[in-house]
Formats: sequence, structure tokens, C-alpha cells
Amino acid sequence: MFNKRTKIKELLSQEPKNQLVTVMGWVRTFRNNQFVALNDGSTNTNLQVVLELGKFNDNLLKRITTSASLKITGTVVPSLGKGQKIDLKAAVIEILGDSDGEKYPLQPKKHSLEFLREIAHLRFRTNTFGSVFRVRHSLAFAVHKFFNDKGFVYMHTPIITASDAEGAGEMFKVTTLPLDGTAPKNSDGTINFKEDFFGRATNLTVSGQLEGELGATALGDIYTFGPTFRAENSNTARHLAEFWMIEPEMAFYDLEDNMNLAEEFIKYIIKYAMDNAGEDLEFLKQRLADEEKSLPQDKRSEMGLIEKLEFVCNNNFERITYTEAIDILKESNHNKKKKFQFPITGWGMDLQSEHERYLVEKHFKKPVILSDYPKEIKAFYMRQNEDGKTVAAMDILAPGIGEIVGGSQREERLENLVRRMKEMNVPAEELWWYLDTRRFGTIPHAGFGLGFERMVQFVTGMSNIRDVISFPRTPGSAEF
Repeated sequence: MFNKRTKIKELLSQEPKNQLVTVMGWVRTFRNNQFVALNDGSTNTNLQVVLELGKFNDNLLKRITTSASLKITGTVVPSLGKGQKIDLKAAVIEILGDSDGEKYPLQPKKHSLEFLREIAHLRFRTNTFGSVFRVRHSLAFAVHKFFNDKGFVYMHTPIITASDAEGAGEMFKVTTLPLDGTAPKNSDGTINFKEDFFGRATNLTVSGQLEGELGATALGDIYTFGPTFRAENSNTARHLAEFWMIEPEMAFYDLEDNMNLAEEFIKYIIKYAMDNAGEDLEFLKQRLADEEKSLPQDKRSEMGLIEKLEFVCNNNFERITYTEAIDILKESNHNKKKKFQFPITGWGMDLQSEHERYLVEKHFKKPVILSDYPKEIKAFYMRQNEDGKTVAAMDILAPGIGEIVGGSQREERLENLVRRMKEMNVPAEELWWYLDTRRFGTIPHAGFGLGFERMVQFVTGMSNIRDVISFPRTPGSAEF
């Protein structure tokens, strides 16, 4: 069998007992024609392979260049060098793939994150991105484990949809009609989508929530975990055009149940990553600390990365209403001294990221759950409160990035939902299937959405969301 190998992470945990093993990986460095630093992606830590001088011919040695891939069989021996417990004394070396060391873009030096985004197909090979994507894996696995252990059903909602769940209209259109102006037209000059593949206008999904509610009203508790798309022309460190969303929907839940589950969920997946990707988080902690040394003191994090994660896991989230938050922000010295880019104008305004971060980082110094928002700034499907002004919505705010979860109790009363849809110009005839869940056995139910990349960003300490997804899709950028 060709692939009878030992992964480097596993090998480094063993004691050196002259055991014969085979490893495969890529060359990080090759020193003095004698020492190969080999990495196979299972850990950031390289395996030192020692080549006995004179044992291997010069033609082979010349092919051991940065990023060349090797298969090496040898004996595990105690290391004579500092910082490592074992070395692999090479007996047989096979070159699996050559690499021109001079042309290889990732030289053994520090590269900027901006440069690495330009070669996103290779950036996985760096220590930083190796750690980021192993942590991302741990978080993704934890998502499924959390919901599976609670008896949730994993539901795949459509990527191509005819509905706009958010009502924002920022959607990517899906069509097979020609784009050269020859597409069939209606009498008023608009495109006749009846001639299109699906017989109607369709787009890439912005949310699986509405379809998720259909599942919850039959299966009880469901969750989705899939890609979503927003055609929002936003070039910021917080926005992507393609990202992954986790959207659970729970039957027989109210707003408080929803908040309880969301808090438990966030703590669980962070704790799972800390328990299962601790080595990578330690590396990212040091990377963040080094990065922040160049920042002015007031821009640096008050806590280190691990300390911040432990703080979230070990503290109850502060719960306040939107009305209370506006009062706090309005009376804050930050607002009175006009330090907010967007001044607090009063009740009814939509909070910006700077306001959310102030509440979390300056005022409460812990994650915050905001609830009961004005109905005018929230979606049509949120349950209307008895005061006639607010809805049973909630957002969870985290240090460093602001909103990380958005959710609500859903409006289960048919009359209220139809009235609200009319007020917001949401076409009820197109969502007849959604309204059927209120016609035939309606129930109190709730759900939330968590942007997965925002969570990965929070846990890894990466400052730009483009650095926590394999191939970022942003305005003007769809490489690879």
C-alpha cells in the first residue's frame, strides 16, 4: 500500500524507540544538505528529518527544495537539537513532486496577509492559515455535534430560491437566459422569466430561514449550515459576498428559549475548539499579540486571544433591551464627546458596529444580548410585541466584531403576519407556502442565524473576514 504513512502530528506525540516509519509531506526548509523541515498539514510543527552526509546522491539532494513533496522512510531517534523531542533518520527518500524553489511564491520569510490573499491557492501552506483552517474545521464539527446531541435534524435548504428572506433585495440573480440583450421581453420591456429555466425569476439564497421554518413545524428542531450570498457592494473587513450561515429553527420556543440556546451554542463551539485545536489557538494567540505590538495602546485588545475565549465561555451574557441600550449609549461620555462616527440620535435608530462594540467592550465588558428592537428596523417575520412598537428580536454582540448572532421569535399569528407583510410590501401571494404553516397548526417558534465566518474570525483573532474563508468572494474579486 502506497499510503501507509504516519501523520507528523501523531509521530511527534510518540517516544523515540528506533521505530521504522514512513512520512510524507512538503519541504519547508533544507539546511546544510542534512536537515529537512517536513510538514504534512496535520500540525504547524515541522518534523526534522536528518540525512546522513554522503548517503544520498547529489542529484536527489538538489531536488529537495522548498515545497517539494517527499516520501521518507526512516527511524525515529531522540533529537540532538533544541526544541524537538524526536528526529527522523532517513533511510529512503522518494521525491513525489518537484518544486522550483526560486519561483515558489512562499519563501521562508514573513508575508503580509494582503499578499497572501493574492495567492489564496497557496496560503493554506503557511502556519497562520494552517492554524486558521484547522480551527475552522473544529468549529464546523462542533456545530454538527452540538445540534446532533440535542436531537436536531440537519436540513439542507435550497441554494437557488425565489424568495428574499431578508427583504433587502441584495441578491445574485440566477438565469440561463442570454445576457446579450436578446432575452425574451414582456410588453412593458421587462425580462420575461417565464421563458427561463425555472419559469420564474430566481436568485442565490440570502438565508435558509423561511424554508427552515417549514422543517421545524413538522420535525420540531432543525438546523441548516450552508452557503448564503449577498450582492452587497461592501469592501470592508466584515463583509463577504459568499459566506456560510448556521440557522436553527425550533418549534415551541419563545424569545427567552432562543436566547438561552444561542448562548449555550456559542459557548459550546468555542470550548470545543479550545479543547481540540489548542495548539493552533496558542499559535494564533501569539500571532495576534505580535501584530498588536505595532498598534497604539488604545487600539490593542484588553485581553489575549485565549483569555478572551475563556472569558466568553465562563461568563453569563448580559441581557438588555434595545431601549436600555439606547439610553446607555445616549448618556455615555463617548457620545457626549462626539466620539461615535454615527451619533446616537435616539430611539428607533439602527445600531452600528461601533455602538455594539462600545456596549460589549467598554460598558459591560462581556458579550451582550440585545432584545426587543423597534419593528421598523427588523424583518417582517419577527413576532410583534404587545406594545405595538417592538418585536421579539435578539442580537448577540461579541467583543471585537459586534453582532455575531441575529434571531427572533417568529410571528405565528396569521393575521398579524399578513398585516405586517402588507405594511412592508412583502408579496403574500409569493409566500403562500410560508403562510400555510400559520394556517395549519401554527405554533410558537423561534430561531437565529450565526454567520460562521464571523465566529471563526472571533475565535482565531483574525482582523479581516477574508482571511477565515478559503476563497473570499468580494466586489471585484472571484479568483480561483
